Amino acid sequence: MIYVIDDDEIMCDCIVRACGNEAEVRRFGNAIEAMQALDKEVPSLIFLDILLDGPDGFTFLNELLSYTDTAKIPIVIVSSIDFSGRDLTEYGVVGVLDKTKMLPKEISEYAKKYAK
Repeated sequence: MIYVIDDDEIMCDCIVRACGNEAEVRRFGNAIEAMQALDKEVPSLIFLDILLDGPDGFTFLNELLSYTDTAKIPIVIVSSIDFSGRDLTEYGVVGVLDKTKMLPKEISEYAKKYAK
């Protein structure tokens, strides 16, 4: 299971399509919906936008870290914010994709590597 959390529907569609058939993909428009879904299932990978309506992506990441079953989920940040030079591994971040430059192939590679 892969979660895609992004309040931009078009971007969400693009990420879902790029994941292909690697795993079932669930999409969420905000962090609250995604956190509620985590009560029922734990995904093997999350693509996360940081600038979300409501609680932002970092609030979501901190919430994930507070539970042992969600703290180890690999996270790929998908954002237009420049995170170069920042170490985000303490949040479980395995990659950062720049929304303005990313390619479907990059999304697909993460899906293949982490989806179960």
